[in-house]
Amino acid sequence: MGDILLFLVMIVAVVGIIMSVLLLLKSRPIFHGKQLSIRNFFILLLVYVTVAVGFGCIYISLELLNVKVLTEGNYEVGGSFFHLLEDAMYFSSVTILSVGYGDITPLGIGRWIAMLEAFFGYLLPTAFVVSTVFHFKEKVKAN
Repeated sequence: MGDILLFLVMIVAVVGIIMSVLLLLKSRPIFHGKQLSIRNFFILLLVYVTVAVGFGCIYISLELLNVKVLTEGNYEVGGSFFHLLEDAMYFSSVTILSVGYGDITPLGIGRWIAMLEAFFGYLLPTAFVVSTVFHFKEKVKAN
């Protein structure tokens, strides 16, 4: 039963990541004159948080399924659930924002997941800028 619940958490995390990226791509920026609204940056922040938490849930679920994906120094990440939660969310946030510090490193399938997360970290600002420019050009053509 616990394994099924963890697989469900991973599926929800993946769906949340996909939906948040689609939110970023489909949201129409609100322009006030030539300035963007704070709403646009709030959406970008919300997408970053959702993606970081989603990948963190994937790391936690895999660790709870005894698939070792993270190490801290020479030791496997683990101990209490709260320590695992802290390490997984820290690793996820650092990976998406800066491609890591090296204090916690991925193993096995965790490397592939971390590469995908780092790719999202670089893709999100690009998607934000491209969608904003696209919608700005549409607005200019309409006027």
